Amino acid sequence: MSAVLTAVEKKLETLPVPVRLTLPDGTSVGSGCPRVHLTIHHTATLANLLAGQVGVLGEDYVEGRFEVDGSMRDLMRVAAAILPGSPVEAARVGRLTELIRRLMSVWRHSIERDVRQIQFHYDLSDDFYALWLDPRRVYSCAYYREPGLTLAQAQEAKLDHICRKLRLTAGERFLDVGAGWGGLLLWAAENYGVDATGITLSRNQHAHVNQLIQEKGLQGRVRMTLLDYRNLDETRPFDKIASVGMFEHVGRAQLDGYFGKLHRLVRPGGLVLNHGITAGGIDNAELGAGMGEFIEKYIFPGGELTHVSHVLESLTRGGLEDLDIENLRPHYARTLWAWSDALEACLPQAWLTLQGPQGERSLRAYRMYLAGCAMGFEHGWIALHQILAQPRGPGRHDELDHPTDLSYPWRRDYMYSRPIGIKP
Repeated sequence: MSAVLTAVEKKLETLPVPVRLTLPDGTSVGSGCPRVHLTIHHTATLANLLAGQVGVLGEDYVEGRFEVDGSMRDLMRVAAAILPGSPVEAARVGRLTELIRRLMSVWRHSIERDVRQIQFHYDLSDDFYALWLDPRRVYSCAYYREPGLTLAQAQEAKLDHICRKLRLTAGERFLDVGAGWGGLLLWAAENYGVDATGITLSRNQHAHVNQLIQEKGLQGRVRMTLLDYRNLDETRPFDKIASVGMFEHVGRAQLDGYFGKLHRLVRPGGLVLNHGITAGGIDNAELGAGMGEFIEKYIFPGGELTHVSHVLESLTRGGLEDLDIENLRPHYARTLWAWSDALEACLPQAWLTLQGPQGERSLRAYRMYLAGCAMGFEHGWIALHQILAQPRGPGRHDELDHPTDLSYPWRRDYMYSRPIGIKP
């Protein structure tokens, strides 16, 4: 044990913030004026700390094997410093492993399993999410169009950014795949006059959005359905489609079929916007150092990361043409820190929404998850891409038989020329 303590003390000296450890026997090592104080209950946690297994340490915290006193921002600086290397490189896989993962992905993403996996996460507690999300409960990357925006303003900016990219106009049929708590669905209907349809696999989200539709008097023009995207009716295509924070749950092996389904659901000349988390490395479906396993176990069972290059391959095979690609990675780091800070500011209230032993584990998991993901986006280990696409098809010509494409402007000016929330 003395050799382990010596190694731990040397490790603590290299960290970017002062850290103190209180060990199971009550002795302490490290800084006398710590910004992060860890109270260790199990000696195995020391080995995980020395090995830099950040995800395993996250599991140790969730399971009550150590306690944290200090800010999550400081704790994540410590976590980044103890990593033995890039978690992207640590999770690289060979061709055989990738083939096995793709075969497993088919089994992991049956409709029945996806329903259970989505409800595991999103049906945790509406009251819990409401504590640290913005008032619209937009649970995806915000868009800090201007540096001084609040989280709520940045989420509205994101909703409008998507609507402008899609060039939504009054009367169009709009589909929101994985509509969450209805932020984009209702924003598009109220500000752009579209006929809006949303789908979700979450019972809580389905009930919440339908209540909002009733309260806002939008019956007949907005609807929210409890439905898997694979079961959507293709007989009447939509004019515009958005999928925000949803395709991470699809699984890489299903991406060709997913984009093929969106292609069949949108009319010729229509537009599709896919907004989702992408891998920082080409050959990893999750982060290493135990981080991917932590998210799989406690947060997003069945979630998979795909590099944007592979996403574009699947999008093309699905019959769509990419028109515009935007990486919002730094926006998501700031969004996640805003969520993390909000959760840290209301921990007693959060615990009340998740009472009981399982609730305490969930709260501990979310503390680590939000801050850890913020760190991941800051370091570029993961990214967030918005991809605007349209169906591939025969070229169109004007009256003089010149090739043209009227469904999408040739410059980006239109995305930024109108103030947020102004109806067309």
